Amino acid sequence: MIDILGDWKRSHFCGSISAADIGKEVCLMGWVQRRRDHGGLIFIDLRDRQGIAQLALDPDRDPEAHAKAERVRSEYVVAVRGIVSARPEGTVNPKMATGEVEVEVKDLRILNSSETPPFMIDDNVDVAENIRLKHRYLDLRRPALQNNLILRHKVAQIVRNYLDDTGFLEVETPVLTKSTPEGARDYLVPSRVNPGMFYALPQSPQLFKQLLMVSGFDRYYQIVKCFRDEDLRADRQPEFTQIDCELSFVDRQDIMQIMEGMIARVFQDTLGVELTLPMSRITYTEALARFGVDNPDMRFDLELVEISNLAKDCGFKVFADAVKKGGIVKLLNARQCASFSRKEIDDLTDFVKIYGAKGLAYVKVQEDGSWQSPITKFFTDKEIALIDEAADSKPGDLLLFAADTFKVANESLGRLRGLLGQKLGLARKDDFRFVWVTDFPLLEWDGEARRHVAVHHPFTAPLDEDIALLDGDPGSARAKAYDLVLNGSEIGGGSIRIHNREIQNKMFSLMGITAEEAEEKFGFLLNALSYGAPPHGGIAFGLDRLMMILTGSDSIRDVIAFPKTQKATCLLSEAPGEVDDKQLRELSIRRAVRNN
Repeated sequence: MIDILGDWKRSHFCGSISAADIGKEVCLMGWVQRRRDHGGLIFIDLRDRQGIAQLALDPDRDPEAHAKAERVRSEYVVAVRGIVSARPEGTVNPKMATGEVEVEVKDLRILNSSETPPFMIDDNVDVAENIRLKHRYLDLRRPALQNNLILRHKVAQIVRNYLDDTGFLEVETPVLTKSTPEGARDYLVPSRVNPGMFYALPQSPQLFKQLLMVSGFDRYYQIVKCFRDEDLRADRQPEFTQIDCELSFVDRQDIMQIMEGMIARVFQDTLGVELTLPMSRITYTEALARFGVDNPDMRFDLELVEISNLAKDCGFKVFADAVKKGGIVKLLNARQCASFSRKEIDDLTDFVKIYGAKGLAYVKVQEDGSWQSPITKFFTDKEIALIDEAADSKPGDLLLFAADTFKVANESLGRLRGLLGQKLGLARKDDFRFVWVTDFPLLEWDGEARRHVAVHHPFTAPLDEDIALLDGDPGSARAKAYDLVLNGSEIGGGSIRIHNREIQNKMFSLMGITAEEAEEKFGFLLNALSYGAPPHGGIAFGLDRLMMILTGSDSIRDVIAFPKTQKATCLLSEAPGEVDDKQLRELSIRRAVRNN
C-alpha cells in the first residue's frame, strides 16, 4: 500500500544534517539506497541529490514505522519524521558527510515502490554504457553524475554573473534559421507552411551575434544550444552548448583579457584553483613546430624537432625521399622509453597510421650512447651525432621519427606525443595548463574542391598587415583568430570579424563563392555591413568540453543530462524515430528510404 504525502513538508536535505542538528526534529524525503536489518533494529540509508542520511527504526519506538520499513526495498521513495541523534560510539562513519549522526525515525511514509533496477545506483557500479543510457533517469540518480550536473549549473551561474558584471547583455537568437552550408552539415527542419523549404538548426549564432553588434548592443552573450550533423566521438555531440560572446570596439587582446577573467573566476569559484594571468600565448606556426598540433597539451615537454636539413642527404631513402618531395622529417624524443618492447613500438606505429603516417622509424639510445635500430646502418657517425644533438638524446631515450608531408608528419607525431603523455603519466587531470593559440592561417587550399576554404569561418578578419596578401598570395594571409586550449583540448575559439563589406566580398570570392551565391546565402549580413558596422569580434566556449575537464570525466556524455550515443541516437527515448505518412504529407515530403 502506498502512502500519500499529505501535509508533510521536507525540512532538510538528506546530505545537510550534521552534529549541529542533534536534538532537532526533521522531515527527510528521498530514495532508499539500502536497508539493513540488524535483528529487529532496521537501518535505512536514504539518498537525495545532496547526500545520504542514516535512518534508525526501532520496533519499540514506533512499531508501525518499523513494520513499513520491513517492506521497503532499494529505490523505494519514502518520507520520514524523526529526531537527529549522535551515532553510538564506534559507529561513526568519517567517510560520510553525515557520518556523525542518524535520524531516530518516529514516522515513515512509503510514497512509491520500485521495481528492482537493472543496476545498482552506485558510483562504483560496473555496467555497460548502453544500459546506463537506456535507463538514464536511474543513472542520473548516481551521486557522481548528479554532482557533475550540479557543478554545470554553478558554472553557468558564475559565467552569467561575470558577464553581467562586465557589461554583457544576454540576448536569445533564433533556433530556426537558414542553411548556410559552409563547414559541418546542418540539421534541416522542413517547413509545413512553406512546402519544399527548410530551416536549419544553428551550428552557432554567428551571423545573428554579428548583426547584434551592427544593432549597437555592444556586448552580447548567450549560453546557447547548437547543432552539427557530424561524426561523433568522446568529446563531441550532435547538439552541444556554447558560451557565446561578441563585443564591439575591441581588439584581440581585449577579448582574450576579458575571457581569461571569466575562466579564472570559474576555476576559482568551483575548484578553488587560482589561475595565473595572463595565460600563455603562442602562434599557430610555433604550436605546429614545437608540438605538431594547434591544440597542444602544455602539461609536459616532449617537444618535436625537425631534422629535414640533416636527413635530406642521408642514406635512409625514406627520409631523403620525403624531403625531396617537399615533405619534412621530424622526431619525438620519448625520454627514458628505450625499454619499450617491440609490441609497444608496433602499437605506436599503428596509432600514427590513424593520422595518415605510413610508418614510424625508431631508435633506442643504448647506455653507451650508441643507436639500436634497424635504420642505424643508413647513417654516418656524423649524422648520428647531429641528430643526437638536435634531439638532446640521453642513454635510455627512444627516438621516434615521422617522414611525410608537412601535415601528416606534424599531426601524427603531435597526436603520438599526446598519447605518450597519457601513457607515461605526464598529463595529470588536476594540472590545468592554458595556452592561447593565435595567428592561424586565414585560408587553406582544398585540393579536391580546387578552391580556398576558411580555416575558421568566412567572417574572420585577416591581420591588418596581411590584407594586401588577399590580392596576390591569399594562402599566406594570417587570421585575427585565437583558440584557448586547456590540457590539449580546444575549449574556446573566436576571432575579430570582418566589418567591411568590400573585404567580406573579397573573402567570399577567394572561397569560390560567386557574388550571386553570396547574395543568396549571406545577403542580409552584407547589407548590414553597409550600414555602419562597428569593428567587432567574439568567442565561443564549448561548455560541455569545459565541464568534462572540470569534472575529470572521460566522456562528454557524463556531463550532459540526456546525451546521444556515437551514432547520434538517444537510447532512452529511442530518437530519432519514424514518423507516419500523414506527417510527411503535411510537410510535402515523400519517403524514399524505409528503415527495416
